[in-house]
Amino acid sequence: MDDWSDFNYDMLVLIAKRFNLIEDYLNFASVCKSWRCAATKENFNTNLARVPWLMLAEEEGNSSRQLVSPYNGMIMKKKIPKASGKRCMETMGWLVTVGKDEVDGSGRVLVCDIESNQTQVVAQLARGYNYGNESYIVESLGTLFIVVREGLMLRYITDDIERIPLTLTQDDIFDDLDGELTYGTTNIDVFEVDLVSGKLTQTKELGDTAFFIGHNASRSVQPCQFPGIKPNHIYFTDDYWESYLVFEEGGGLDMGVFNLADGTILPFPHYKGVSLSLVCPPT
Repeated sequence: MDDWSDFNYDMLVLIAKRFNLIEDYLNFASVCKSWRCAATKENFNTNLARVPWLMLAEEEGNSSRQLVSPYNGMIMKKKIPKASGKRCMETMGWLVTVGKDEVDGSGRVLVCDIESNQTQVVAQLARGYNYGNESYIVESLGTLFIVVREGLMLRYITDDIERIPLTLTQDDIFDDLDGELTYGTTNIDVFEVDLVSGKLTQTKELGDTAFFIGHNASRSVQPCQFPGIKPNHIYFTDDYWESYLVFEEGGGLDMGVFNLADGTILPFPHYKGVSLSLVCPPT
């Protein structure tokens, strides 16, 4: 065929439905007018598995959010008015906004019977894991995991590498503190949950799986489906809500990628900037 713009419309739709990256879909739509007509919202196949994007913190007075692709660094800007002034979480492709007065974190796994409104504890982390840590529930290929993130509390700087460019709020509770303060993830432990026995088994091997955690719904993906995403790694965003009260600039600095095998932490891919907020950090 001499002119690609003369492709049959039905064939273009079949091609469009095979893209699992939104950036590729947008590139497809930009080729010419006839291709753009096939790249409609209805023709974007929402059933394909997709890697999560990083949603940056809300900019003051702006209802739009910037979204960064961890695959290639592409940035999209979307208007999300109902997320303004709210904390945001993602679940099954939906964006959920949550009031500031709601985040339990006690390390319990509960089953809720919606009809009877009854709950039952089926597993519980040891008490030592609750202090200064944050816990998450992640489902992966039919298996349930508890992820425990350590280091989410204020601590004194012991090394220059821990120094962060934040300003303590002018509050009497900090008058007696002698030294600079910091916070941030130092380690992540993963436990597999046996829902029958309630037993928790620690593991350092996720196989061909990567976890995404933070102040949002936690989820797992299979990196074999997404070039650039590393297996057996945990991608995390800031989840220390006390920083909104402690630092004038708010929270958002604690983001990165944790290697579960050796415990090393790398910067979040394709984004090395600073994104801070008093209400909702990057999600």
